[in-house]
Amino acid sequence: MLGARGGWQALRRCASLPRAQRAVRLRVREALGAREPAGEVKVQGWVRSVRSQKEVLFLHINDGSSLENLQVVADPSLENRDLTFGSAVEVQGKLVKSPHKMQNMELKAETIRVVGPCDIWSFPLKMKERHPLEYVRQFPHLRCRNNTLGSLLRIRSEATAAIHSFFQDNGYVHIHTPIITSNDCEGAGELFQIEVSFKRKIVETHFFNVPAFLTVSGQLHLEVMAGAFTHVFTFGPTFRAENSQSRRHLAEFYMVEAELSFTESLQDVMQVIEDLFKTATDTVLSKCPHDVELFHKYIAPAQKDRLEQMLKNKFVTISYNEAVEILKQASQTFSFKPEWGCDLQTEHEKYLVKHCGEVPVFVINYPYNLKPFYMRDNEDGPQHTVAAVDLLVSGIGELCGGSLREERLPFLESRLQRLGLADAYQWYLDLRKFGSVPHGGFGMGFERYLQCILGVDNIKDVIPFPRFSHSCLL
Repeated sequence: MLGARGGWQALRRCASLPRAQRAVRLRVREALGAREPAGEVKVQGWVRSVRSQKEVLFLHINDGSSLENLQVVADPSLENRDLTFGSAVEVQGKLVKSPHKMQNMELKAETIRVVGPCDIWSFPLKMKERHPLEYVRQFPHLRCRNNTLGSLLRIRSEATAAIHSFFQDNGYVHIHTPIITSNDCEGAGELFQIEVSFKRKIVETHFFNVPAFLTVSGQLHLEVMAGAFTHVFTFGPTFRAENSQSRRHLAEFYMVEAELSFTESLQDVMQVIEDLFKTATDTVLSKCPHDVELFHKYIAPAQKDRLEQMLKNKFVTISYNEAVEILKQASQTFSFKPEWGCDLQTEHEKYLVKHCGEVPVFVINYPYNLKPFYMRDNEDGPQHTVAAVDLLVSGIGELCGGSLREERLPFLESRLQRLGLADAYQWYLDLRKFGSVPHGGFGMGFERYLQCILGVDNIKDVIPFPRFSHSCLL
């Protein structure tokens, strides 16, 4: 396949070669963007539509590289019974100027080979039909053939690259944190425990000599690395055994996590979160304009304006105390009554964003007893809060969670002893004895980020193969 850079120069060089040596593979995206004809080319992809007329045969071909299809024009004699919607084909011919205003180029076919026929009578996706996301979710092995999911997967790919680029451009070291771990970073107990079986017989002894689980977060491992590197990040799968069918939760999802050493300000962490969100989103919008437009036009028509608000405005910052007061004074009736010392529910989070004009909201300084042991004590008297932050966004609620970490050994020892965790986390205490520095970090749910920028209501529709309670298809 030709790369995006230098593709057409390669085609021009090929034009001077003998015909037998000139056949090259061409991506649909490159063909659609071409400004001049080329020599003999070959396109491989799937048929999106077939229209046969008396003097000409029209095909639309897509290979996954673009939302747009490449039009193929051919002699009707090249048509056969296997040339149907959904069939995989290889078309060889010449790229020529198109007479139609809506496209630059079309492929004038000389040969059409059906590589894989498609039984259109049993194929669940129908030509020119816009299937609801709930419908295509039933077919995890086929839904990537759907336009909406195709666009989502291209956006997901570009967003992944944009996030990696952001961190690398800002001097972060990428760390591969383990998927199998012996600790529970969040302390919520929603863990998948790993068991070993041989020929379907469960082995009772621990494979690792201790109970092991699928990771809920790479944070603690990043904190280890933050003792040698000033800026580190990880981006990988995480797991929560939440027995939930909600639109916001999955059993397996991806997390972006970062840790910053030598920082004593929660504002430093918040600035990285805001910069990451805006930089990655700008990149996605520039790289995938047509794919994003599909979602903003057909899935969430109001999301384009909301996203513009997010990108052009400085994120709002309020304290937990202020958040509770705003909620108490709200005219809206909540299912969960807002009270100081209670965690914010999704309905509260959404209201706070709406109250702030649909601009993302940082809520900081949560009650000490609401947060995990590693968050830094603010030492603020009777209220007793920690230097924690959650980023709330429109339609989703919490997108990111972070904090300054407790680097002071006496504070950390005291809290772990009260929780009965001092022995299990002796290694974590050791980090505070050997060159510890003030540090902080955050995690961002990647699927929730995609929901946020695209306006997708259900988190199951922004991941290729959703995993949730009572469902592990494929």
